[in-house]
Formats: sequence, structure tokens, C-alpha cells
Amino acid sequence: MEIAARNETSLAPVSTTYRIGCLVVVIAPFLGFLAAGYGLWGWGFYWTELVLLVAMFIATGLGITIGYHRLFTHRSFETARPVKIILGVLGSMAVEGPILQWVATHRKHHHHSDKSEDPHSPHNFGERSFGVLAGLWHAHMGWLFRPSSPGLDRYVKDLQKDTTIKHLSQLFVVWVALGLAVPAVLGGLITGTWRGVLLGFLWGGLARVFLVHHTTWSINSICHLWGTRPFDRDDHSRNNFIFGVLGLGEGWHNNHHAFPASAKFGLRWWQVDPGYYVICVMKWFRLVWHVRVPTKSRLTDAHHRTKANYEMNHSAN
Repeated sequence: MEIAARNETSLAPVSTTYRIGCLVVVIAPFLGFLAAGYGLWGWGFYWTELVLLVAMFIATGLGITIGYHRLFTHRSFETARPVKIILGVLGSMAVEGPILQWVATHRKHHHHSDKSEDPHSPHNFGERSFGVLAGLWHAHMGWLFRPSSPGLDRYVKDLQKDTTIKHLSQLFVVWVALGLAVPAVLGGLITGTWRGVLLGFLWGGLARVFLVHHTTWSINSICHLWGTRPFDRDDHSRNNFIFGVLGLGEGWHNNHHAFPASAKFGLRWWQVDPGYYVICVMKWFRLVWHVRVPTKSRLTDAHHRTKANYEMNHSAN
């Protein structure tokens, strides 16, 4: 899941400027998070900061899971241009990269999941302790600083024909700035002080970006290492309850890899999937349509295949 802006039309290879940009975007939210945390012992923590943090986390997190992921990457539902714009802007505010770059990388991940060409698999560094740690680091954020393979453009040819998405992607830096400015302005307006502006910027801006980043990156790393595998896949995708909740549904990663075109990631009643709940509300208001979810027969067939493969492998051992 990508992070900083590149030449959006050509999806150019990693440059020194890009690496510096990545470093800034990774370090700045971390420093902002530390500064916000330090402030807890200095001037305390008020409802304004909490509301801005939670509201911005949910809004930009939904922009990633509903917009960048379920809509732009997998086309799991259809919607009108204004909704595309809103979701694209909210997703861009998460500072995980322009739409085209993010989508291309994620589609490549699905195409080569946990194989050598997977952009961020944790399983290409060996299975011993050092290899697991190296793979965890690579999958979480180390891959951001590595050269990208050529040909990413071919994964987003459809989106490059959509002028709305293309323009949204090209204006990525504008949306990033807006995502930092909005909580700062709101903090100032609510409190009527410059201190409110600073705290809004720290909590609703930088600290929020830090939390969204590491929640998203944990899907790449933790959800390919630890969790359950209800569906037999030729990769290591796993369901993880913690990140199912924190990731607004993204943590049901094995489910997603089994049914990538599904708008619904939490396939059992107890699998919390806030992203899908929001899609259902949008569908009720007729803001989205043609929402794709697996049928009961497809789910049953997938479970049967998983059980049969498990029994076959178990008997062979």
C-alpha cells in the first residue's frame, strides 16, 4: 500500500526524491504522534482532540477501505461521480499515495500474492527468526523504499481512462494538505485559540496519519503472518480479529483474498466490518448500487474445498 506521490501518469520507478518524500511522510507523522503524546503530560487531553482524532481516523480510514480498496481497486460496487470524488479525497487524506499508484501496487499484490513478485510479502526472507523479522519489516514499511518493478501501468489501464480518478490522483498533494489543514482549522474554530489549531493539527492531522498508516501496513505484514485461514488459498493471507476492527474490516484478509471482488470482507456475523456497514447505508440511500458479495453457494463450495484440501494434506502427512 503506497505512500508518497510519484509521476502519476507513468508510475515512474523509485527516485532519490521519492525516497526522501517517503522518509518525510513516514517520520513526520511519527514525530507528530510523539509531540501529541508529550502534550498529555504538558497541557492535558480534551474532548476536542479526541473527537478530531477519531473522526479523522474513521473518515480517512473509510476513504482507504471503501474508496481506494473496494471501489477503485476491486470495483466491488458502482457509484456516481460525486461519491467517487469524496471517497478519493478522503482516501488521499490518509497519505498512502495517489490513487493510481496505490491501486496498481495492490492489484499486483493480488496477482503475485506471497510470491517473489509480491511488492510486500513477508515470506521471501526465510522462515528462521531473522528471516521472519526481516520479512515483517519489509511487509510493514521497508518495501516503500525499494525500487518498484516496471510495468505497474498495466494494472491500472482502466482507471487511467477515467478522467475523474486520474485528476484526483494527480492532485494527491493538495488532498494531503487539506487533510492536515481541516482538523487544525476545526480545532481553532471549536476552541477559539491558537492552541486549538496546534492540537487539531497534531491529533487530527499528524497523529491520525501515523495511526492510519500503521493500521493499514499491518494488513500487509501481520495479516500475512498471524491469524486464521478459513479458506484455502495459495498464499498466506489470514483473518485477524484485532485488525478486522481497527482496519474497519480490512483485517478479514483471508476472506478478502478468497473473494477479492466482494464488497463484504467480514463474511460471518461476528466478523466486524464497518466498511461494509457504511456501504449498506449508502446503498439504502441509493448512493451506490450493484454491490457485489459472494452467494451462499459460493461460500459453501469454498468451505468444502478448504476442508477437502485440509483432509488430503493431513492424510498425506
